[in-house]
Amino acid sequence: MNQTRWRFCVAPMMDWTDRHCRFFHRLMTRHALLYTEMVTTGAVLNGDRARLIGFDPAEHPVALQLGGSDPAALAQCARIGGDFGYDEINLNVGCPSDRVQEGRFGACLMAEPKLVGDCVAAMKAAVAMPVTVKCRIGIDDQDPEIALEAMTATMAAAGVDALIVHARKAWLSGLSPRENRDVPPLDYELVFRLKAAHPNLPIVLNGGVNTIEAAREHLQKLDGVMMGRAAYQEPWRLLQVDPLYGEPAPFASPREAALALNPYIERALSRGVRVHSITRHLHGLFHAVPGARAYRRHLATVAVKPGACAEVLAEALALVVDRAPHEAQTAAA
Repeated sequence: MNQTRWRFCVAPMMDWTDRHCRFFHRLMTRHALLYTEMVTTGAVLNGDRARLIGFDPAEHPVALQLGGSDPAALAQCARIGGDFGYDEINLNVGCPSDRVQEGRFGACLMAEPKLVGDCVAAMKAAVAMPVTVKCRIGIDDQDPEIALEAMTATMAAAGVDALIVHARKAWLSGLSPRENRDVPPLDYELVFRLKAAHPNLPIVLNGGVNTIEAAREHLQKLDGVMMGRAAYQEPWRLLQVDPLYGEPAPFASPREAALALNPYIERALSRGVRVHSITRHLHGLFHAVPGARAYRRHLATVAVKPGACAEVLAEALALVVDRAPHEAQTAAA
């Protein structure tokens, strides 16, 4: 399998990486692998699938992240994801929220590598596309060196196609989900050692990857990197991704990329989507450049009004000084 498919990924993030966000991110980069928000097996099996996991064909390559711990249910959901046309099925073994713990999935599965292995094997038997796992280096009082190796060895035996490692522990008691994204220290060296011990398994690093320069450095030792909040909060950074693949950015500036979103907004509005549901993902596009505050204020106050139209974005763009990605990065440093 071509391991470059995971060279740069945008992390699955609840309430953030919905279909509108992913479409916009795809405008910024042709190559990054995009991920949905986590969707539980119960939601996929019993909910409105078109609303929950529908996506625009322009989003490819795009992966569906599932939350669950029942092998049969996950296999069924993987098949459904395959029928929808997803390029990958990913299992969440990293989310530390209380709701996830109560459902016996997410990070608490770090304590049950055999069960995760059974889930991966069931999904692999159900679909032809890659099946991957996103995990932590450990939870609570686990020794990360032991816990991560146990999970990795079990995943490899089950046939997992890649392992995405958030290089922090998750503390299931004592820290909130928000705190679990920052408080536990990062341990990149552990992930580097993991890759050295499993040279044939694609390993992707997640956690604290905030710049493309950092991504380039990690790619010297690993198969891929996954950027989360930095990609969402400062999406102009995604215009720097395609050079990692030896190609120029799709657009010369953030303004050009935003203007290219207009046809999508018009189509969405015709289906009853509110313009704010789309433009809320663009607030950080001009972080730390002249006019950025006025731009954000316009989107935050005007796009939410009933009847707001696509022209809201053009009005906001007129308030900001446009800059190319390298100039924006210098300003934001």
